[in-house]
Amino acid sequence: MPIETLIVDDERLARQRLRRLLETQPDIAIAGECASGPEAAGFLDQRPVDLLFLDIQMPEMDGFAFLESRIAQKNPVVVFVTAHDEHAVRAFEVSALDYLLKPFDEERLDRCLQRIRAHFEVQRSAGIAGPNKPRPNRLAVRSSGKVFFVRMDDIDWVEAADNYIVLHLGGETHILRETMNSIQSRLDPRKFIRVHRSRIVNVERIKELQPWFHGEYMIVLNDGTQLTLSRNYREKLMEFMAS
Repeated sequence: MPIETLIVDDERLARQRLRRLLETQPDIAIAGECASGPEAAGFLDQRPVDLLFLDIQMPEMDGFAFLESRIAQKNPVVVFVTAHDEHAVRAFEVSALDYLLKPFDEERLDRCLQRIRAHFEVQRSAGIAGPNKPRPNRLAVRSSGKVFFVRMDDIDWVEAADNYIVLHLGGETHILRETMNSIQSRLDPRKFIRVHRSRIVNVERIKELQPWFHGEYMIVLNDGTQLTLSRNYREKLMEFMAS
């Protein structure tokens, strides 16, 4: 069943380009285009859709105000499309599925569409598919000749240290002779994400993201720990937090 989609953007050329790209996708059905929030609100009163590609900075009503005005409507999946990256954190606070930064290329749009399809596939298969094979929820740690176990969910963040990794759990640290790639493969990908080549973070411990220098962000954890979010991993974290 096609995904009914509405494009909302005050720039005509931006709407036309996005429509051309989406029309090549057989599972995307373009329900219409709107140039403003009020116009989109009127459209949705007549024809609810599954998916919104929504600009943020528009006259009369920006994208966030539009979403607030549509609380009573059956909530569609939202992908923000904007030329301004300073709204990314707020976008994910309102549960946007993705955040396309103009000018985006076809490869970036393809990744967005993969997320959209995965989202709707989960919705369709909810209650039908069996549960996924569970991951181990404990990690064996050797110390002073003994072996004890730590719960994966108790890990706040992980850092690389030469040929070792350091696990941070509250006020405790544990050192393991293991690689970052190896430990990442054992952690739940729904909870842990690489934010730097030498750091992995439990996203449930993230309190806020603060803009930093040269397009980077500072990650602040619940306990006050501050970690730099590398530019190379920023987009992956933004996508992850939107899911």
